[in-house]
Parts: sequence; C-alpha cells; structure tokens
Amino acid sequence: MSSSVLLMAMSLDGYIAGPNDRPGNPGGDGFMRLHKWYERPDGEFGRPEGPAGDVWDELNATGAVLVGRRTAEQVDYYGGEHHDGVPIFVLSRQPAPAIEQKYPQVKIVSDIETAMAQAKAAAGDKDVLVHGAVTAQKALEAGVLDELQIDQVPVLFGEGLRLFDVLPNRVELDVVRVIDTPAATHIRYRVHR
Repeated sequence: MSSSVLLMAMSLDGYIAGPNDRPGNPGGDGFMRLHKWYERPDGEFGRPEGPAGDVWDELNATGAVLVGRRTAEQVDYYGGEHHDGVPIFVLSRQPAPAIEQKYPQVKIVSDIETAMAQAKAAAGDKDVLVHGAVTAQKALEAGVLDELQIDQVPVLFGEGLRLFDVLPNRVELDVVRVIDTPAATHIRYRVHR
C-alpha cells in the first residue's frame, strides 16, 4: 500500500524558502542553497553520489504528486511533468480548467482528504510525493500524511517561509531513517498514530 511522504529541504532554523518567495522568484532569495545537497561534482543537479542518492531514488519512484496551488503556480505546475509522467494533484479551492487542459497530468482538487485519496489511488503501490508547507500542514491536520522526509541543510536562513509555522496541535513522529552527509542530514519520520 502506498504512503504519503512529504519531501522538503529545510534550513536548520526551519525555513523551506528564503525571503521574497513569489512567482518569478520561486523559493525566494537563496533558495537553491537548500538544494545544494543534490548538486553533482559537475555542477549539475541530479542524483547525488553516496547514500543521499537513496533519497533521490525514492523521490523519483513515487507514483503521484500532491502539491499546493501556490507551489504549483510558482513552478508552472512542473510543466505538467514532475517525473515519469505521474499524475499531479493540486490542492486548491479554485478550479483551474485552463491548467488541466494545458497539462492533462494535472488535476485540481478542493479538499485534502479527496486529493490524498485520489493521489494514493493513482499511485497504486508507489508512494505519493507531497510538496508545500500549507499542504503539509493540512495533511497533518487531516491525518492523511504518513511520513516526512526532511533534508536538514546546515544553514540558518533567519527569515523566509517556515515549514511548520501553523499546526493545529502537537504531532508525534517516529524516526525511520537517518542519512548523515556533510551537505545535509536526511531524516525520514513516520507520523505516530
């Protein structure tokens, strides 16, 4: 059975985006510092060498993507192609028929429970990749987020967008795996239920 897995790179002080995060500057100022852990020796971004490559492989083995509208808009809905042609479910209260026509892999869904159910059904036995702070918060609140893969980057941003600024209540987590590298510490958690 598939799991829903939030995958986010985060600064040590909890930021997933720098200041000035907006369309035209997705992720804000300094955002790529959070993703330097998958920069290859040739300077290109892709599967990192060593044990962090497992995290990259898991990202690319998911069967569907669930993302919030703000994140989706900032990256132009991934051009309709996140990886391997998997369906992309966008959590939004506003319909976007033009987007769904432009990118047939993109489906707009208005509530988190339905979005996750559809994403899991589409993913089959593969995991659902979850992106976005608000989407993560809503999924935790609704009890439909199973795991968190946090790539903790050794940097302090000091400002920007935090991943868990607003939570309805305390959420207990079990540590599933830790991969420690000089570029990032990759911690996988399971939501304790």
